[in-house]
Formats: sequence, C-alpha cells, structure tokens
Amino acid sequence: MRLVIQRVTHGSVTVNKADRTITTGSIGSGLVVLIGIAKEDTEADANYLSNKLLGIRIFPDENGKMNRNIAEAGGSILLISQFTLYADCRKGRRPGFDRAAPPDRALALYNYFVDTLRKSSVPVETGVFQAMMEVHLTNQGPVTIIIDSEEMKPSTRPPQAAI
Repeated sequence: MRLVIQRVTHGSVTVNKADRTITTGSIGSGLVVLIGIAKEDTEADANYLSNKLLGIRIFPDENGKMNRNIAEAGGSILLISQFTLYADCRKGRRPGFDRAAPPDRALALYNYFVDTLRKSSVPVETGVFQAMMEVHLTNQGPVTIIIDSEEMKPSTRPPQAAI
C-alpha cells in the first residue's frame, strides 16, 4: 500500500454525474492523501499506514518546525484512491498496472483504511472509488511525502557493504 501525502491549506475532489459536477470531499487545512493498493496488501498494511499517517509530524509548531501531527494541528484528511501509484513504466511507453490490486480487493481495503482513519478524532473526507475525479489543492510548503507499507516488511535486499 502506498500513500502520497500532501500538506495543504485546502483541498477538494469533484466527480461528474449526470452532466453535473459534484464535490464529494472538501477540506481546509490538512492532508490530501492519494492511496494506491497493491495485490499483496492486507489489513496489516492498512493498519501500519493509518498509524503512520495519523502520527507523522509534518505540521509546524510555534517555532515553525515540523513537529505536530494532523490531530495536533487541527487538520482534516481528504483521501483519494489512485491505482496509478502502482504504474510500472520500465517497459515501453504505456504503463502497466499488474501490481495494483483488482478493484474488488482494492475497494475492500480502501474502505477498511477509511474506517480505520474515521475511528480517530481527525475528520476524513473521500473521493469516489474508481471514478474519474478532479482533485484541487493548494500544497503548503510545499510538503509532499511518500510512505509505502513495504517499509514495514523485512528487507529482501542484501546488506550494503560499507564504503
């Protein structure tokens, strides 16, 4: 599971339905979070990343240092599903999405992730799963951070030799 986290002064997401533009989520100060779900992801990945997201200290304190989490900053989260975070661009010119979870599996984990976040005190808004959306935001800082649940798994890479 992969998150692209952007600290924002505001964010919103709209979808078109029946020739009308509908805002499905809107926040003031907080985080706009794009979430990609891989085939091998589980609820353990969602739990790990929800804890990371709620705890990451990327909001300024009274001295301007990034030292506060989303709850301490009084912010909200706008969560948007985005399978293209698992695009594989190594071959050819068209990205492949073999690593992304199939829609039914991704939707179940996406909903689990949303429910987990909503158990916190932080307000959570969302886009529409599998919809064509327009995301509007003003990135503050700019601060953009990528977190992947692969980080929690033991490394399969051999240790690097000291230089």
